[in-house]
Amino acid sequence: MKTSIHIENKIRPKASRNGLKYHIKTFGCQMNEHDSEKIAGIFNNDGMTKSDDIDNADVLFVNTCTIRENADDKLYGTLGHLKKWKSLAPNRRLLVGGCAAQKDKELVRERAPWVDVVIGTHNTTEIINLLNQAEDWGPITEIIEETTDIETEIAAVRESSVSAFVTIQIGCNNSCTFCIVPSVRGIEISRRPSDIINEIKSLAHDGVKEITLLGQNVNSYGRDLMINNRRKPYFTELLYKIHDIDGIERIRFTSPHPKDFKIETLKAVADLPKVANQIHIPLQSGSNKILSSMHRGYNQKRFLEKVDLIKSLIPNVSISSDIIVGFPGENEDDFQQTMDVVNYAEFDLIFMFKFSPRPGTVAFDYVDQFVEKKVIDDRFMRLKVRQTEISEKRYKRYQNTKQTMLVEKVSKKDNNILTGRIEGGHIVHLESSSENIGKLLNVNIYDSTPFFLKATL
Repeated sequence: MKTSIHIENKIRPKASRNGLKYHIKTFGCQMNEHDSEKIAGIFNNDGMTKSDDIDNADVLFVNTCTIRENADDKLYGTLGHLKKWKSLAPNRRLLVGGCAAQKDKELVRERAPWVDVVIGTHNTTEIINLLNQAEDWGPITEIIEETTDIETEIAAVRESSVSAFVTIQIGCNNSCTFCIVPSVRGIEISRRPSDIINEIKSLAHDGVKEITLLGQNVNSYGRDLMINNRRKPYFTELLYKIHDIDGIERIRFTSPHPKDFKIETLKAVADLPKVANQIHIPLQSGSNKILSSMHRGYNQKRFLEKVDLIKSLIPNVSISSDIIVGFPGENEDDFQQTMDVVNYAEFDLIFMFKFSPRPGTVAFDYVDQFVEKKVIDDRFMRLKVRQTEISEKRYKRYQNTKQTMLVEKVSKKDNNILTGRIEGGHIVHLESSSENIGKLLNVNIYDSTPFFLKATL
């Protein structure tokens, strides 16, 4: 179903925007980052050029996130500031897309009527058409509420010349009570393997050496497809096919779901040299009571069995996780069970979040169980301090070792420092010249912090 406010589908020649500049501001996850890269590709094809400075832009696209309450606050604060930006040049165009636009289309229009185009997550390929209509007829909102097709991949404008995101799946079929993603991204839809392979071959031809496979639940990839007259998860087979592509040196993937991790996938990570020895396995909570309330589909015991299996199968594996602090009903004992898992698993990295009630989720109605803010803040800080200690220990294991680093870019803080990552995903700062960008280099790790490594050639 499509919800829209427009008069007629009129398309003007794209040459009218030749020479104009665009800027894209992105909030949220890697899926949003990749969507923004595709929007940049569409703008380029329309004759526009990218501007790194918002004040010099004629067209501004804001790609929104709604996973947490502070994401909404940032959005409306940003749109408030952009009212002045737009008023300084009436011919400027402001477009808002992404998950918040999908969820709150009427609210975005109500709170920021100066926005020219509000577009959802399912119809980004129509953005130029909608921009044309807004210029001809005034502000427009167009949201496709649901889709059964995955959009054709677009030639993206990437931030990195050596690393690229590749979408293999959109949407999610899980029903986690804290998550808004199924509402704004829809059900799981997998791309055909041949489309993915052809895209990656094209990227390799362009000099890309590392790809990150994206999906809301990548390890369930393919179970909505009929492949060889069967419907089943096809992710492991996909890894093997991608591994055979010449020019691709590293393969990463995110995000998997703990309940769908198969032993054959973990064996593929261990057996395939190009697949990075990095596993992201979101915990969310270590309490069985809270995991049940979250509808996560596993308990603490099963999660730890997965962690043990990962460590037993993949040598020197780096494991990261997600944790939500202060989910409704969480008491001190529940939080301590989360800390117990953290201490046992010794994750290299944790993405930590304070629970944020999101309208449209089941947990939004658990209001009588909400945890006090000061309690959440205290638990969050205790988790942060402990994980920093663990990360310091985990990163220190690389000191005085030789590692292979993919050099990605020049540091924003120091032109004499290059940044990139080793196989485990750890960020590395390298003292070297820019001629090494895009290369896989053997480096010596001479120092570490809880957040990055330092290296020399």
